[in-house]
Amino acid sequence: VDEFYYITVMNENYAQPSLPAGVEEAVIKGMYRLSHSDAGRGTGASIAPASASASAQASAPAAVRLLGSGTILREAIAAAELLAEEWNVESDVFSVTSFSELAKDAREVERWNRLHPEASPRTSHVASLLSGTAPIVAATDYVRAYPQLIAAYVDAKFTALGTDGFGRSDTRTALRRFFEVDRHHIVIAALAALVQDGALPAEKVTEAIARYSLNTECASPWSV
Repeated sequence: VDEFYYITVMNENYAQPSLPAGVEEAVIKGMYRLSHSDAGRGTGASIAPASASASAQASAPAAVRLLGSGTILREAIAAAELLAEEWNVESDVFSVTSFSELAKDAREVERWNRLHPEASPRTSHVASLLSGTAPIVAATDYVRAYPQLIAAYVDAKFTALGTDGFGRSDTRTALRRFFEVDRHHIVIAALAALVQDGALPAEKVTEAIARYSLNTECASPWSV
């Protein structure tokens, strides 16, 4: 069988995170869980245990899943830190090595289940890692259609951030802010998803927009 291998070379120098133990197969499949950020660090907040009372659970931190690929993984990691320290939101960060591999596997599983209606259903890699309804924010250097390849295969609210629009030249920081894929826009997307789920009040998003000095009246990056 002919096989093709490819290497993606970035024009940015940065330290690669250490590979967590036992995720080698998940890397090949397209995604693995990199880290978890507890909420309220430095504020005395803590996550309510599963056996806590209803009143205690009501004040427990909200939770989101952040997906990052390529160099934007570092922005997702930074966003997780901001969510924990400034907004009392806990998060899991997932490193996506291939949205296309995740989608391919999910399609195969979906087809197999459809054609074997009486067999025990199979579960795709992405559905297994992203089970549940905690909101998902996926950010990438590519257009948002790329992370949206997996949106149909998860049950949670899915927000995709990408670099839709015309190419342009500037600093990486300015470009990521312009295309709305930097850590601050990831935080805004996460908070907005939690508002839609009823887990946070809308004024939290307004407060975050002001704190990070985001221009809400500028044109969308794909229209200029």
